[in-house]
Parts: sequence; C-alpha cells; structure tokens
Amino acid sequence: MPSTVRFRLDDDGAAALTALRDRLAAAGIPVAAGTPHVTVAAAGTVPPPAVRELTAQLRLVALPVLWLAGLGSVGPDAPDALALTAVTDPEVLAVHTAVHDALAGRVRGAHAAHLPGSWLPHVVLATGRPAEAFARLHPVEPVRARITAVELHDSRTGETVALSAG
Repeated sequence: MPSTVRFRLDDDGAAALTALRDRLAAAGIPVAAGTPHVTVAAAGTVPPPAVRELTAQLRLVALPVLWLAGLGSVGPDAPDALALTAVTDPEVLAVHTAVHDALAGRVRGAHAAHLPGSWLPHVVLATGRPAEAFARLHPVEPVRARITAVELHDSRTGETVALSAG
C-alpha cells in the first residue's frame, strides 16, 4: 500500500520496541526496518480532501497510551512476521474509528486488514522465522507507548507528515 496512517510512538516506547528488534537481529533473525509504529489505515491513495477531513477529526480525540503485550502473528498478509500486539481499549478504538470515519468514501484501495472489526494494532518485530523469534522473546515484558501523533506516510516517497500531535 502506498499510503498509511499510523501512530507515532513516544521515544521511550519506540526505544523499548527497537531493543526487542535488536535482540532478534543479534540472533540473525530478520527484523522490521524503520521506527516502530502502529499502522491504523492503509490505502492506495489518500487525496487532499481526505487528509483535511482526517486532520479535522483528529482534533476531536485524545491520543491514548498503548499497552503492547502479546507476541503473535499479524495474520495471513504476513505469515512470516512476529509482532507485539496492543490491547484494544476504548480510547485506542475511538482514534481508530475517527481515522476510518474521515477516510470513508474519500480514499481508493483501502486495505481490509485495517478496517474496523478487522484491525489488530501491533508493531512488527520480526519479518522472518517467527517461531524462533517468539522463542527468543517469550515471555516479553509489556511495552507502554504513548501515541505522540497520527501521521500519514507515503511509501513511494518515504515522506511522513504529522496530522495531529498529542
């Protein structure tokens, strides 16, 4: 997907998640690249009217804290990945719903795995050898990560723009 809407995490939360990735990388397990984040929505195109509506909707919600505590698969789209999944509390779901309400009917090529009812908030740790990665990290200490912004990332250009800040 060329465009994603994602949660930017605070420095301490991102550092804890990066440390988990580093443990896996030290064992030779392939890990996700880039700063840890949680993808909230993905689409082929997020046009300017959708960005404006999304920015307006995000002014109405508070950005919560995520508790990432469960090691597991992220589903059939990434069978070789291992992620740390988040607790889906009402505050997290409220922001997720606001994002999708703003994007509904305004984007093309929405990715179904991120739609309400299907979404499992997570941070990808390993991109291969999930059973070995699980064994290396289990049991994992929960990671508390405050959402500091909701951002739009364009995977074609690498550009990331903050749409809201907490």
